[in-house]
Amino acid sequence: MLIWNKTAETMPREALIKLQKQRLLSILEHAYSNVPFYKAVFDENKISHKDINSLDDLKELPFTTKADMQASYPYNMFAIPLDKVVRIHSSSGTTGKPTVVGYSRKDLDNWSELIARLLTAGGVTQKDIVQIAFGYGLFTGGFGLHYGVEKIGAAVVPVSSGNTERQLMIMRDFKTTALVCTPSYALYLAEAINEANISPDDLYLRVGMFGAEPWTEGMRSEIERRLGISATDNYGLSEVMGPGVSMECQCKHGMHINEDHFIAEIINPDTGEVLPHGSVGELVLTTLTKEAIPVIRYRTRDIASLIEEQCECGRTFTRMTKPQGRTDDMLIIRGVNVFPSQIETVLIEMEETDPHYQLVVSREGALDELEIRVEVNEAFFSDEMRQMREIEEKIRQKIRDALGVSAKLKLVEPKSIERSTGKAKRVIDLRKKN
Repeated sequence: MLIWNKTAETMPREALIKLQKQRLLSILEHAYSNVPFYKAVFDENKISHKDINSLDDLKELPFTTKADMQASYPYNMFAIPLDKVVRIHSSSGTTGKPTVVGYSRKDLDNWSELIARLLTAGGVTQKDIVQIAFGYGLFTGGFGLHYGVEKIGAAVVPVSSGNTERQLMIMRDFKTTALVCTPSYALYLAEAINEANISPDDLYLRVGMFGAEPWTEGMRSEIERRLGISATDNYGLSEVMGPGVSMECQCKHGMHINEDHFIAEIINPDTGEVLPHGSVGELVLTTLTKEAIPVIRYRTRDIASLIEEQCECGRTFTRMTKPQGRTDDMLIIRGVNVFPSQIETVLIEMEETDPHYQLVVSREGALDELEIRVEVNEAFFSDEMRQMREIEEKIRQKIRDALGVSAKLKLVEPKSIERSTGKAKRVIDLRKKN
């Protein structure tokens, strides 16, 4: 299997831990000396960064949250002067002030290196033509992937998001071999290809790198089957860099965390206690090389676990599982914790439904109610009520068996749920409107 940087990615664990310690001590000094937020937090908690002597001591430091970064809007988390910042990105700000992140020249060089690793792990080589269907703008996805593609010497097609008809024309005419977008948009493209009577055999696609939203193994299988490609996952978030924090290789057994640039922990989301490898909990990340915005113990809200065993590909980095969901996306339905990904797993395994659904959460009295809206596959859609009721009962039983909770179910016509060119909106929470 191809590895972009064998020296770093196959580094012996002992050498990696030594490097992490050196970089951790350096980044803590940098953060304390140059970011008022960290100086104030450390002083308030009577913690000195100079007392951190090992990676295990990291758990003594306080967390950083999205709220902290929002409160620092726009530049109060920056550790370098603005005249040394060469790129600024931000989140959408849909839940308050956006989180603003900056990059030094060295940060961008490191970012391109990590994306080169991601692409190579996913099967991209210098010979590929890579179509990036992420939005170009303040969102980190488009530009983040762009410069990594150029670094490995592949040709990048910066088509950006939207305009599906144009996407298909470019995909066919430019002979695109690698696709970068959200997994939900990849499914939408597959649907559009079918409607346009374009055979996957008429395209040149062979690999796809998909991220920016959780997706299940079932959705991977659907994408690979419909587009005739090998699909890999990758993970990142703008607060600590963007895409490139971790990536799947062709083994597809977890995402390799770039541990020479990040330290990953799993914590109990309720208590903050660090959990042992293999435990399921909230992912926490510390940047080791970020100059413009060093981030210490950032609570991602993503639920995952860490895998210590070395991968067959030869990389020695610890892997993380696909995020199961987010702590802020978890639904509590009649006392049962439910993640959208669990419902997706059930729906995507059923031949009667398409992988397009929405979860509508409302509140009746003191109890939360869940309604699942799912598209019926065209081959099974019928005006006959009896047939639809049988499908409905089958799905309801599968949900009950898998989740241990009953839910309302609404079967809808094929292609009636709105498609998205970016992140799919899976949950409609009506509780906030009451």
